[in-house]
Amino acid sequence: LQIMKENQTYIKEFLMLGFQTSQIKKILIFTLFLMVYVLTLGGNVLIITLVLTSNHLRSPMYFFLSNLSVCEIMLTTNVVPNMLYLLLMDCGTMTVVKCFVQFYFFGTAATTECFLLAVMSYDRFLAICNPLRYTSVMDQRLCFNLALTVWALGFMATIGTIILLCKLEFCGPNVIDHYFCDREPILHLSCSDTFLVRAESLVFSFIITLFPFIIIIWSYFSIIVTILKMSTTVVRKKAFSTCSSHLMVVSLYYGTLIMMYVAPSSGDSFNVNKLLSLLYTVVTPLLNPIIYSLRNKDIKNALKLVVQRILLHAMK
Repeated sequence: LQIMKENQTYIKEFLMLGFQTSQIKKILIFTLFLMVYVLTLGGNVLIITLVLTSNHLRSPMYFFLSNLSVCEIMLTTNVVPNMLYLLLMDCGTMTVVKCFVQFYFFGTAATTECFLLAVMSYDRFLAICNPLRYTSVMDQRLCFNLALTVWALGFMATIGTIILLCKLEFCGPNVIDHYFCDREPILHLSCSDTFLVRAESLVFSFIITLFPFIIIIWSYFSIIVTILKMSTTVVRKKAFSTCSSHLMVVSLYYGTLIMMYVAPSSGDSFNVNKLLSLLYTVVTPLLNPIIYSLRNKDIKNALKLVVQRILLHAMK
């Protein structure tokens, strides 16, 4: 769909290509991603439900973990259903407004996750390095305020980019060779000067990524130093086990960001970024609940209690 204005054609919707491959491969990819999406929703909803219903999961760590699960559901639901539609229909159209909305919620979820991981690392720092002050410092009020701040920052961080994007003009072509509306594919189609958008996005992305990463590095450096000073190997292993799951999730998330940052900037860069994007839009939201569930005794015990209650209720 296009409109004419002063002899200039302006694009009002984009053609999304998704994955251009054979029909058999598309069916296989669709089946795989559908299964992953269902498992992702199920895993994250399960964690949220366990945290809300189990008395054993009332600590700040699990409160922040439930927020992380909400963030993962928001991220994957914003991207995957439309990706599945593109696989079924070979391609699809999306209005410019809807495209910007999708990018906004993608940016919100990504930003929120960055700050949540930083808050969770700070929580582990207090629990291991200052155990006597932990309960008095990380009380219910501080947990709520931290979560509120993280979500507020997430929703505000991408607003500046969206405002600048709305000022751009799109004169054609209108084909986005991607499965969701990411920043670079959108800017690639604009016939306006995109320098300001790129500069603003670069600065804010750098701050949003670097600031939480510094907190995470500082927290875990302090944690490692504290653990090494502990008297016995058993105590050290127990202390490290309380933060190992979070460390794995952080490594997975920031490892993906680093790979995206060093991806080639020419040639097949969009195809490379498309594949790398699958890591944090499809793979990471699935792996996070698996990592926490398999490596956390409290969550496994809470799950066992829920299953036992269900079985007892069914037997009655």
